[in-house]
Formats: sequence, C-alpha cells, structure tokens
Amino acid sequence: MIRCLITNGKAARDEALWLRHLAAWIERGVELIQIRERDLTARELAALTRQVVALSHATGTKILVNDRADVALAAGAHGVHLREGTAPLDGAGPERFREQGLLVSAVCHRPEAVGALAAADYIVLAPIFNPLSKAAVAPPLGLAGIRAAARLTAVPLLALGGIARENQQSCLDAGAAGIAAISYFAGHP
Repeated sequence: MIRCLITNGKAARDEALWLRHLAAWIERGVELIQIRERDLTARELAALTRQVVALSHATGTKILVNDRADVALAAGAHGVHLREGTAPLDGAGPERFREQGLLVSAVCHRPEAVGALAAADYIVLAPIFNPLSKAAVAPPLGLAGIRAAARLTAVPLLALGGIARENQQSCLDAGAAGIAAISYFAGHP
C-alpha cells in the first residue's frame, strides 16, 4: 500500500514540531509526503522542503511539493503534486517535469476524467468519503468511484477524503493502490 502524507498547512505555526512529526513518519517508512503549505512564500517553502528532503535521504520516502515545480527543483524534492487546473496533464507538462527528474502526482475529482491524467505517476482521487480535515466541497465518490476510475487507468490511484484506518482496506479492495490523507497521519506513527 502506498501511503501519502499530505501536510496540514501549519508548518509556520511551529516548524520544529512539524518537522519532528514528518521525521517520525519518514522513519516509519511512509512512501510519499506531499508538502501542502500554501501560506508560505516560495523562499520559505523551498527552505522547508530542503529540510524535509534532508530527513528523507536515508529512506525511500519521496517528497512532492504542491503546485510548485520550480520550488521542487530548487529544493531537491522528488516531484510535484498538481491540483486540478494547475497545469495541463496532456503529456506536455509531465514530460517536461520528468525531463527535470520530477515525479508527477495529480488530483482528480471525477472517475471519468482519469484518462486525461495518464501521464501522471500517481492520481489522487478525491473525495472518496467526507473529508475529516475540512468541510466537504463535493459529494463523496465512494468506493464505486474508485472502482470506476481503476477500470479506466493503469496509473496508481491514491484514495483521498475521509480516509481512516477503518476504511483504508475497503479503498484498496476497490482498486486504489494506496491512500493520501491529512487527518490519518495527524497522530504520532
């Protein structure tokens, strides 16, 4: 199972505590960390990303930066995560990112749209259930959404939205390759 820890946007509140939390999950072997810190400047985000990348050097954990391929490259991250509408994924974007050595993760909110993301390394399908960390902005896709998307793509799907230990296996059984979450990783590993 691929586990993608999405950061909570609170790094600036207590950076040392935030970094210790990520270090614990990296030590525990989490496969991906998606740095989602929208309130930071590019310079702050790059500095923070460099620290997280340094923590992951001895492990297989891959570090992705939300929406900012420039920051990912400058900080030595492994990839970029693209929100819907951030950049085209018709092949040109991912190929350009790959030429620069970056993995590409992209979000998808409709199972029938996964085909447009065939050039991504991971597709984050959301929301599967009602989110635990914020108000719902779209109706949940449910397990049927995972099954429908899995039939339409060979790209590994990561289930996002309301993911908990109690429902993660049902997501995998429906065709997800793993999970992406904020609240799931909120506690200590």
